[in-house]
Amino acid sequence: MARMYSRRNGKSKSTHPLRTDPPKWIDMSVEEIEQKIVDLQNQNHSSAMIGTILRDSYGIVDVKLITGKKITKILEAKGKKRNIPEDLENLIVKALRLRKHLKTYPKDVHNKRALQLTESKVRRLVKYYIKKHTLPPEWRYKPETVEVLIGSN
Repeated sequence: MARMYSRRNGKSKSTHPLRTDPPKWIDMSVEEIEQKIVDLQNQNHSSAMIGTILRDSYGIVDVKLITGKKITKILEAKGKKRNIPEDLENLIVKALRLRKHLKTYPKDVHNKRALQLTESKVRRLVKYYIKKHTLPPEWRYKPETVEVLIGSN
């Protein structure tokens, strides 16, 4: 995807290798993999971190190739659905960090601009998730109240 605000090209045509069958070196069953995913989520790992741990520690390069479902879909099926999608939560945490920094250093104009860009991305993503019915229609991004919501996850 191209960069949103810098008018540069970014990465293009980055795709996974074409593979239709699971690798031969994986000796775990689908149920064991799903249980491992739930265990890692219970240890407060994000789905991206779960994928990295499975790749590095267990040699599972692609969970969807083996189980037929993505990590987030497996967690939803097991009743471990998140209140806020992970990418939106990460952007909100970044915006909160920038707000905290700007309270200490109010003349930092570069970070003021970074906060504007980040909150713009948050608003755009909220609009997308409301359209996809992932978030309720009355959900709004308010920096004062969202800090409590993020702290509870």
